[in-house]
Amino acid sequence: MSDAPAHPWHATYQQVGISPTLAQLPYQNLAELTHESCKKWQAESKAKAAFSCVVPNGMNGRLSFAEVDELSDAFAGYLRAVLGLKPGDRVAVQLPNSLGYPVAALGVFKAGCVLVNTNPLYTETEMIHQFNNSGAQVLVLVDMFADKLPAVLAKTGIKQVVLASVPEFFPAVPGAIVTGVQRYWNRVLPPVTSPHIRLKDALAAGRATLAKTPAKQYWQAVGRDDLALLQYTGGTTGVSKGAMLTHGNLLNNICQTHAMGQSHMTPGQECVLTALPLYHIFAFTANLLGYMTIGGHNVLIPNPRPVQNLQRAMENYPITWMTGVNTLFNGLLNEEWFVAYPPKTLKASISGGTSLHTAVAQRWRDVTKTPIAEGYGLTETAPVVSFNPLTGTPRDGSIGIPAPGTDVRLTNDEGHDVAPGTPGEIWVRGPQVMKGYWQTDEETAKVMNNGWFATGDIAVMDETGFMRIVDRKKDMILVSGFNVYPNEVEDVIADMDHVLEVAVIGVPDAKTGEAVRAYVVQNPDHSKEVMPADVLEHCRKHLAAYKVPKLVVVRDELPKSPIGKVLRKDLRKAVAEEMNRA
Repeated sequence: MSDAPAHPWHATYQQVGISPTLAQLPYQNLAELTHESCKKWQAESKAKAAFSCVVPNGMNGRLSFAEVDELSDAFAGYLRAVLGLKPGDRVAVQLPNSLGYPVAALGVFKAGCVLVNTNPLYTETEMIHQFNNSGAQVLVLVDMFADKLPAVLAKTGIKQVVLASVPEFFPAVPGAIVTGVQRYWNRVLPPVTSPHIRLKDALAAGRATLAKTPAKQYWQAVGRDDLALLQYTGGTTGVSKGAMLTHGNLLNNICQTHAMGQSHMTPGQECVLTALPLYHIFAFTANLLGYMTIGGHNVLIPNPRPVQNLQRAMENYPITWMTGVNTLFNGLLNEEWFVAYPPKTLKASISGGTSLHTAVAQRWRDVTKTPIAEGYGLTETAPVVSFNPLTGTPRDGSIGIPAPGTDVRLTNDEGHDVAPGTPGEIWVRGPQVMKGYWQTDEETAKVMNNGWFATGDIAVMDETGFMRIVDRKKDMILVSGFNVYPNEVEDVIADMDHVLEVAVIGVPDAKTGEAVRAYVVQNPDHSKEVMPADVLEHCRKHLAAYKVPKLVVVRDELPKSPIGKVLRKDLRKAVAEEMNRA
């Protein structure tokens, strides 16, 4: 196998004006990127907006670039001077899209610490695993889920909890109204019984230390090869692991995304709608870091479900870019208000996380009169691997061509390159590829091959370098763009004493792309009967909502190989036959 694959996509670069040479940002780490970007764009205007947070009724708050720089400095001071954290210590941030998120996340980088992105919807079980595995010492948590703290703190090494709110940094009156609705109308603010500090108080404490020790001192020694982020993923096995992404991985991927989208980008003038969660690697790199770098305005949506929650933001802000998944775009196309009044300022939209359906792409272009392009990436690649150029003829169904600086080869089971048009596993090499999995050398060795990352995804590449996915990781389930790994769900269900065997697969679903389906077998030695409702109730206690099966099927037995391995592929085949008969 040659170590220097051909680059047929370079000819396409020339046609669409993309340089094959990857540009470099002049920063050694993400803290410097944050500080210098904020300094640059606040020089244009002290009030230039960096982030706005918009709730469904249109109430909002905003932070300027100057405020983001000052507040993230203060949080860095709190972590280092007040709490005494050391370089490389891990800080978990478990917040929805809100103004507190960039302050905390960017403050972690300025402190020289490592960010651990955590889904706010995680159950206590999932939080305990992630915090113990990462060794996180500080947790920044949205107050809506403070009721999880007693159980989590008792079983983890979390030493300090910082509570933030959805209307954090809103003006006084809108903030009070939103908080009042949460507390008295929606009843989503539980009493807080565990020791904690509010984010604004933590910032005040950190700010008081900066006169003695400026925040810049904390990040000066941090280099591109140092760890910046632990982004948890199921990898290839379903066991939750932290992908180790360095400052260099993320800095390079920012350059790669900009190189692919620059035809529709004007620095200082973009306004991106951020409905995807910032704790997800796609929005984290493309929206949070990417648009901050070019002086863009991030309009944050705390919860995009239902999609009507996006209406006020789209009506009140000059949205020029959108990132999303197929279900989000499809949902908007089924909203009368969106179809009647699509955003007039929109330039382009990017789809990732799951396949963009051709019908959705075509209708999106018809309604908005703007291009929509599908990209491909993984947590382990920070995330962008490939992208469809926004100029030229749309290639629906394609994941595009590799980003500048990225080598891609398609291989057979023996690791040899396959011919154009032949299915093969996508292997990736480039400056965006992770260091490995956190404290899991064995799992790292399974996917890294002499600098190449084996994705587990099967694709075909044509002679011009454009790729098309033909099979996702065989057992992984994509629910609204989020990875669900059958092993994790099966392990939870298998804990039920009256379940003998369990198998979990993904089935097609009109709303979410795929849905989780569980097949269970009764334990004959247990008197209690397996009931689907009991299985679902058990799953809801231990899994995030998107991982909970939509349907539980009780069977007498599961299909198995001669050596007793449960054959998920046979279950998937049966579902396909069932749907063909329908």
